Amino acid sequence: MSQANFVIAPSILSANFARLGEEVANVIASGADWIHFDVMDNHYVPNLTIGPLVCEAIRPCTTAPIDVHLMVKPVDRIIPDFAKAGANIITFHPEASEHVDRSLSLIREAGCQSGLVFNPATPLDYMDHVLDKIDVILLMSVNPGFGGQKFIPGTLAKARLARAKLDAYAQASGRRIRLEIDGGVNAANIAEIARAGVDAFVAGSAVYGAGKDSDAHRYDSIIGALREQLANL
Repeated sequence: MSQANFVIAPSILSANFARLGEEVANVIASGADWIHFDVMDNHYVPNLTIGPLVCEAIRPCTTAPIDVHLMVKPVDRIIPDFAKAGANIITFHPEASEHVDRSLSLIREAGCQSGLVFNPATPLDYMDHVLDKIDVILLMSVNPGFGGQKFIPGTLAKARLARAKLDAYAQASGRRIRLEIDGGVNAANIAEIARAGVDAFVAGSAVYGAGKDSDAHRYDSIIGALREQLANL
């Protein structure tokens, strides 16, 4: 896969929330492609983060896609709010929806790209009958809820399995679905993850933990290091 097809999506979960607009603009200026937006409700996962008002607030700060990951249950009620707030991509966990097909349809009808998120122990079977309504598959390589966790190595085998399913679908339909990964991604493992078939990479602490000064391009080095590893494939 060419370098141009890889997506780097820093997660603002690890950003400085007192300067969130700047943090969003700065990672995009440093070469990131998407902004990953983690939504946790203290029910589906044991943490509470941010909602549609924050998404609406950062929308004017960048033209880059906002990739909203809903770790909430139930999901249907909140989908339209994020679409109105400026989300471009909305993904959710199938266990958090009573009707996966309906939830995917709600996202599509709201004008956003849709996707499913799979926890480390969640089987991929949920995707099998709804691929026509999916634009992104997101694999969690940590258990969701907190940033800064270590990558779970077993996710690589799962990524290869997911890529095989998505490639078979692409061959049959002519439509390519992106495979994204979230959790413990850094410059030391991104190439190995890419070789497993992943083409979009969420990096939170690896990016936002790099550089603490006020330079708008302080993330150049870490995003450049991620790109360099991908370029060497």
